[in-house]
Amino acid sequence: MSTAKAGANETPEKPFGIDPRGPRFGASITAVLLLIVVLLGLTEPLGSDLVARALQPAALLLTVIVALFAWGAFAGIQKHPYGILYRTLIAPRLAAPAEREDPAPPTFAQLVGLLVTATGLVLHLIGVPGALVIAASAAFIAAFLNAAFAYCLGCQLYVLLVRAGIIRRSTARA
Repeated sequence: MSTAKAGANETPEKPFGIDPRGPRFGASITAVLLLIVVLLGLTEPLGSDLVARALQPAALLLTVIVALFAWGAFAGIQKHPYGILYRTLIAPRLAAPAEREDPAPPTFAQLVGLLVTATGLVLHLIGVPGALVIAASAAFIAAFLNAAFAYCLGCQLYVLLVRAGIIRRSTARA
């Protein structure tokens, strides 16, 4: 990005990347919701049939979380509801970020969260004991690490897969 001011007919170049505090904000909300799922899942019996299991509060909340992960994974982290909430309510009250980050790793992390939580939900619905709690616990640990320590497990997995040549690095600009 040029440090020169844009002329009358020019538009300033939008800086590439996202504010790294946005995904941490979203991870904080996700961690709280997943902790609630774990606690509810530990206190509820499995349920006798598919409908009973699907209507359990833990399963309903995990369904919402799965949908939010899908939103982030397929629409992109920039269009995720938590990202929009962060940009409209939180970011204007903060100083500009010292640096920006590529949105591809956090978007990939949303896909990882989707796979983990959706698997746990499906296994719960078919009657596998403990599947919901185990999946929600694993996702909680990842979300908590991101929220508390800015350590994104899904982002680290993305980097490893790119380095191994298993996936190609996204070249799209934010």
